[in-house]
Amino acid sequence: MFFHKVRAVSPLPDFQVLVQFAEGVTKRYDLRPLFARWPVFRALQDGRLFDEVQVGPGGYGISWNDDIDLSCGELFANGQVVKTPFDGLMAFGDATDLWGLNESTLRKAVAYGKLREGTDVQKFGKQWVVSLEAMRREYGAPGPHSAGDPR
Repeated sequence: MFFHKVRAVSPLPDFQVLVQFAEGVTKRYDLRPLFARWPVFRALQDGRLFDEVQVGPGGYGISWNDDIDLSCGELFANGQVVKTPFDGLMAFGDATDLWGLNESTLRKAVAYGKLREGTDVQKFGKQWVVSLEAMRREYGAPGPHSAGDPR
C-alpha cells in the first residue's frame, strides 16, 4: 500500500481545503457532505475554527483540534485533483521518505548524471527538488520499503 503524506493544507471558500501531498499531487476536498454525516464536523461551520486547519503530526492527515481530523488516505481517495505548476515535484526529503533512500543517494545521482539538473532535479536555494517521473524512472514505484508505509 502506497502512503500519501500531506505536505501542506489551506482553507478555501465553501468549506473546502486544498491539500498538497508529498509526492507532488494537489487535491481539493469538500467537507460539506461530512456535516450531515458526522456531527463532530458541524463545529467547522463556525468558519473561524475551519480556517485553523493544519497538517497533522507526521503528515498523516489534517486536523483542526483534538476532536476533528481527516486521514491522508481519505483526503487522497476522495479529493478532486487540482492542476498546479508544481505537480509531480517533490523535495529530496519527501522523495527519500517515499522510496526509502538516503538523501545522499540522490545527491550522488545528481553528481554522477543519473538525475539531470534542469530536467530531473533543480536546486532552489539550499533545497533540491526532484520530479516524480525521474524518481519512478530511476528507482521504480515507491512501495512498502518506504518509511512512509504504515505497515
